[in-house]
Amino acid sequence: MGALWFCLVAAMLAMYVVLDGFDIGAGIIHLFVARTAAERALVIRSIGPVWDGNEVWLIAAGGTLYFAFPALYASSFSGFYLPLMMVLWLLILRGTSVEFRSHVVSDLWATFWDGLFALSGILLAVFFGAALGNVVRGVPLDSAGNFFEPLWTNFRPAGQTGILDWYTILIGVAALAALAMHGALWVALKTAGALNERSRAAGVAASAIVVVLTVAVTVVSFRLQPRLFANFAAHPAGFAFPALAILGLLGVLWFQRRRAELAAFLSSCAYLLGMLASIAFSLYPCVLPSSLNPDFALTVDTAKAGAHGLRIGLAWWLIGMALVCTYTIYTYGNFSGKISDFEPEESD
Repeated sequence: MGALWFCLVAAMLAMYVVLDGFDIGAGIIHLFVARTAAERALVIRSIGPVWDGNEVWLIAAGGTLYFAFPALYASSFSGFYLPLMMVLWLLILRGTSVEFRSHVVSDLWATFWDGLFALSGILLAVFFGAALGNVVRGVPLDSAGNFFEPLWTNFRPAGQTGILDWYTILIGVAALAALAMHGALWVALKTAGALNERSRAAGVAASAIVVVLTVAVTVVSFRLQPRLFANFAAHPAGFAFPALAILGLLGVLWFQRRRAELAAFLSSCAYLLGMLASIAFSLYPCVLPSSLNPDFALTVDTAKAGAHGLRIGLAWWLIGMALVCTYTIYTYGNFSGKISDFEPEESD
């Protein structure tokens, strides 16, 4: 049951990154691709009906993590308390930026919220990437399952580490580029005209950066943590996950050149899923590595809840996920097509 719940939590987090990732990416690129207030409003409208529903996957993943792996939840949420609070405020700022922008008819008001929308998206991408880097690199977890990391120390990924060091910042920058690419491809898919052309150009530029950073992150990660290759060596079928990421990235480059917007966006989804699945596969059965002593790491077996509770919870999880998936499919079905085909939404 532990392995099953590990896969379920990983899948939910991956779905959050894919779905809310283009919302964050739209925020990252919207001040660069939108030249007028009307175009900035179009970028926000391109995510308007779906962004809050996409965040349900993050809430559901957090709840599932608390239920299935309480020891991991307790350890990580206490050790990462400061960055988690920063992420919470950034999520709040992004939501208020989307909702409050149109409540007052004023260029100064709209510009203020547009700036916050961009800033929160950029910082969210970097912090999410840095958090992933901390999990891959390991944290100073002691034998009691406790740790604390300041925001930074000496920026070295060894010894007394902080949340930010050169490695986690590299992962954060790679996440920023990947979500910028993802968001640009989404905005290009949903818009037409000059905004579409600039979004496509932003997607091309971002995808070139993603190629370079993906190679750099892969090389550095395997040199920093040689144990990441152990699962691939023991189970060669796992190479399907990095293959999916590579094919997805190649698909982004290929379909952008052919102006196949939907195929390019779906290729970006495949790239993100492949990268995240590769990380999850390489870490298993470890859920939180220790940089102090590998024996102190939290694993699926040491972090999971009781077997009876996991079996009962699975039935309720299936019901909840069925509702979430039904809502997601319904919402995206109603929101298909170019945003220019829709009438502007009226403010309350």
